[in-house]
Amino acid sequence: MSAKVNDGKGNASPHIAWLTVAGFKSIESVQRLQMGRVNIVIGANGSGKSNLVNVFSFLESLRAGRLGEYVARAGGANRLLHFGTKTTDELIIDVSFWDDVNRYEIILVPDAFDRLVPLAEVVYFWDKTKYERPYNDSLSSAGTEAGISRNTSGAAGWIQAHLDRWRLYHFHDTGPKSALRRTCPLHDNGFLRSDGSNLAAFLYFLQARHKESYDLIRRTIRLVTPFFDDFILRPTAMNDDMIRLEWKHIGTDTYFDVSSLSDGTLRFMAVATLLLQPAELLPSVILLDEPELGLHPFAVTMFCSLVKSVSIKAQVIVATQSPLVLDHFEPEDVLVAERRDGASTFTKLITKSLGVWLADYSLGQLWEKNELGGRPNVETRIAP
Repeated sequence: MSAKVNDGKGNASPHIAWLTVAGFKSIESVQRLQMGRVNIVIGANGSGKSNLVNVFSFLESLRAGRLGEYVARAGGANRLLHFGTKTTDELIIDVSFWDDVNRYEIILVPDAFDRLVPLAEVVYFWDKTKYERPYNDSLSSAGTEAGISRNTSGAAGWIQAHLDRWRLYHFHDTGPKSALRRTCPLHDNGFLRSDGSNLAAFLYFLQARHKESYDLIRRTIRLVTPFFDDFILRPTAMNDDMIRLEWKHIGTDTYFDVSSLSDGTLRFMAVATLLLQPAELLPSVILLDEPELGLHPFAVTMFCSLVKSVSIKAQVIVATQSPLVLDHFEPEDVLVAERRDGASTFTKLITKSLGVWLADYSLGQLWEKNELGGRPNVETRIAP
């Protein structure tokens, strides 16, 4: 049976047990890919790491009724389907939760307007202690949107609620005009946004309502950034409805705004806030794409420690190219992405098969020595 993640309130919270994807970008066909509490996805550039992460973003868009918007932004169905509509005529996603207790499957096909529209959509529920086979219920599409975007009850309602709590985070952009450095609405604090654009408002909320979590975030940031004392969180002088991140230097009364923070420091502040927020506010699935970019090795070590800690309460999926990140996890936590003949494959590592190597080398060293795969491969077939 798959492991169960604790929701922080003593209850077992279902997580993704396995995933099947066919026809999505570089993923031609991946069958029942097993997922754990922590999933570290490694691979060469273009191997499909980000495409696997984007599957979850796509499912989130289906739930939110933004299928058409997602496809349009991606450049149309021809861009999303594996090597285009001439090669692939349908997209299939099948995701199982908590040892098949709940399951959701959708098949989408391109139409004449280069959109993707649902062809079939089914939810399953299976209490194995009572029934020999799963209960299933077909969902009706909402126009060109997926049926899961409607408000429903039962098994479909449970899956909707779970999809609503998935979050994909990108903290890459920390430039002068980035969302992380801008002023944001004071009351935009329901959850930390995917680009960190409401970091100041979210910290303001935590400081007021979840002081224990806020203090833990502050102390953790100080371990990585010793000159940091505390955030100064208050509405802007010219507009009580807006807030911008400010902070105080330790040992002085001098304070600075977000423009004075280095890229790496700002990224770590965002990551620490995400992973140390109260359990009841956490996403059920946290997806991070290369979160280690620009971080000092000590900050990377702290990040990995936070991932392990939060995985007790939420499922974490991290796409990375960092051997240092890899060094902090077990082989069973790692998925190796490789591109073979134009298609992405994903393989879970097994400690037993690496036993001899692990006596002398870390996982990161083995990856650098090309003993784990996940390196660029020569393409031997040209897709039609």
